[in-house]
Amino acid sequence: MLSILELERKVVKTDLCTNCGACQGMCPYWRSYEGRTFVDYECDRKEGRCKYFCPRMPADLDALMGKFFNAADVIPQLGPVKELYLTRAADPEIRANAQHGGTVTALVELALAEGFIDAAVLSKAGAAGEADGSGTLDPAGCLVTDPAEVRKCGGSSFQIPPTMAVLNEALKDDVYKNIGVVGTPCKTLAAYKMMAKPFEDNENNADNIGMVFGLFCGWGLDWKGMEAFGDGAHVDILPSKYHRMDLDDKQIDLDEVLPLVRKNCNYCYDMTAEFADLSVGGARSSEGWDVDKGWNQLIVRSEKGQKLVELAREKGVLEFRSFGDADAKAAAFDKLKKAAASKKAKAVEALLEQGSDLGYLEPSRKAFEEYIK
Repeated sequence: MLSILELERKVVKTDLCTNCGACQGMCPYWRSYEGRTFVDYECDRKEGRCKYFCPRMPADLDALMGKFFNAADVIPQLGPVKELYLTRAADPEIRANAQHGGTVTALVELALAEGFIDAAVLSKAGAAGEADGSGTLDPAGCLVTDPAEVRKCGGSSFQIPPTMAVLNEALKDDVYKNIGVVGTPCKTLAAYKMMAKPFEDNENNADNIGMVFGLFCGWGLDWKGMEAFGDGAHVDILPSKYHRMDLDDKQIDLDEVLPLVRKNCNYCYDMTAEFADLSVGGARSSEGWDVDKGWNQLIVRSEKGQKLVELAREKGVLEFRSFGDADAKAAAFDKLKKAAASKKAKAVEALLEQGSDLGYLEPSRKAFEEYIK
């Protein structure tokens, strides 16, 4: 079967498509509109990169993990973990406009300034990526080379733009040799599938992916319906006990939001962006939301990620908060593992309900057997 038809049949038509954009930017036949990916023409490739880069096409995830990470660091629920920190941006201006503590913004800005990367693929509010940062909805992917521009891409709308299409365009041009990528778990997995270079003679300069920053993700929201809540400078989903979404000063009951959760998110096994150099989410500690809401939890997964975090500490770019004693940190770590395991279990259940196997997880079935009831 032609790659484009196989991808459409196995991913797009089964509601597995995440709209990450990995199939776009290098192929003229894949497009995206308002959070939906579609094909507008058939090409004749039987083994196209679109199929192999897609995070929802089957792949041996264990082998992929082993190719890029130290096996001794891998935890079944969370992927590779070298260290877990509580952090936030030291600059209050970053924190004011960023999600939670602004750790990602601060780290990407530092990575550009210090030469860890020479460009960054980010998401920015506004349908064309041209907004001034005053709103959150209709994000688009953008390529940033100036550290000063990173701050305009802070925050989240919980919508999923096809950011990886921007990466594919940048790789195709072969101008930047160390591109940083910021994305949700589906996007970071796509980046590593690219870096695995399934086509040695047509790998789209994948070695130019220099660093990957992962974002924790429970689910994304459909673009249609979000406009009913209005726009704003900041949107956040609070811990489950609050059962609400905050949009600036508006408090929206989560029952109004949940119908907008994308169907494909039900099939996602990864909460913490396991394929990344660094992964960042909202802090969850024993001190509670009133303290945690201004902080991030940061997972260091690679040596490159550790070097950037150490530099951020040395230069005072990040502030670090203690979990408390060893027992408190162990409890926070255990809480994170349980939340991640719950997402894996739900994804396995959803995939089995859809078919007779685990779909894109099937090549790594052994890693998920404990979640099969």
